[in-house]
Amino acid sequence: MIRFGVIGTNWITDEFLKGAKEIDDFALTAVYSRTKERADEFASKHGAQYTFTDHKEMAKSNHIDAVYIASPNSFHAEQAIIYMNEGKHVLCEKPMASNAAEVKKMVEAAKANNVLLMEALKSTLLPNFKAIQENLHKIGTIRRFFVNFCQYSSRYDAYKQGTILNAFNPAFSNGALMDIGVYCIYSAIVLFGKPLSVKANGLILESGVDGEGSILMKYEDKEAVIMFSKITDSFIPSEIQGENGSIIIDKIDTPKNVKIHYRDGTIEDISQPQRHSMYYETKEFIRLIQKGEIESSTNSLANSLAVMEVMDEARKQIGIVFPADQN
Repeated sequence: MIRFGVIGTNWITDEFLKGAKEIDDFALTAVYSRTKERADEFASKHGAQYTFTDHKEMAKSNHIDAVYIASPNSFHAEQAIIYMNEGKHVLCEKPMASNAAEVKKMVEAAKANNVLLMEALKSTLLPNFKAIQENLHKIGTIRRFFVNFCQYSSRYDAYKQGTILNAFNPAFSNGALMDIGVYCIYSAIVLFGKPLSVKANGLILESGVDGEGSILMKYEDKEAVIMFSKITDSFIPSEIQGENGSIIIDKIDTPKNVKIHYRDGTIEDISQPQRHSMYYETKEFIRLIQKGEIESSTNSLANSLAVMEVMDEARKQIGIVFPADQN
């Protein structure tokens, strides 16, 4: 049994727990929140015995083995390092941190303390993503990966009324690239590795974060074309184009419907049944701890760093600067 503490009492932690509680070896024992009232409320809702309002106190607790971090992006690195320095394993929500410099510090702490650090990027651990990987050879030489994830944020309505919530606040290292684009970039890097070059464009909102953007990632023999947005919706699937056919993916963040369209007109459905989308990342995390491993082969530390380096370069080209970049 792996005993978890959770940081963050928002909807994403609720979703995490829905998936995690399907795993026999998962136990929620502790909750952190800035206020005791909120921590107690969330702990009562989910059956956790212990609550904390101090990270250092929770990190030293002998009631947890691991922690799931779902705080704002700008806090990820500092919080993860506190827990790793106390020997706790860390499952950290995407994006791993504010920038590559922070990711490097997190990786150093994980290795120094011999603990597992893994980015909670659900997409690449889903059965349908595995199906994509296992069937890539069927479409021949791959020439283009078109990745599309545009999802209008309900928080944008508040933004337009003059209320800047966390999702559109650069102080929390947020914006469309960090929240939405990360799924596209991570998928490309797991499938095809780090690109040779990156070209990015985007729309910067008055708050200082990007509302939408696009990235062209160049490889030696292919390209990845990425579109992402938090201020528009899109109903176009993603597509991996090969010389013998294409793999059509309904939603890159949570692929459910995946089909190969061959050049001769035939279609092969390679979709797999899936449980709650956050079940698989937790299952992988627990499996690694139980095997004594300190890195995932899929959501590896190298992949997380490569993704953040691409996002750093994209932000530089678009002109997005976070307060965390000055540290």
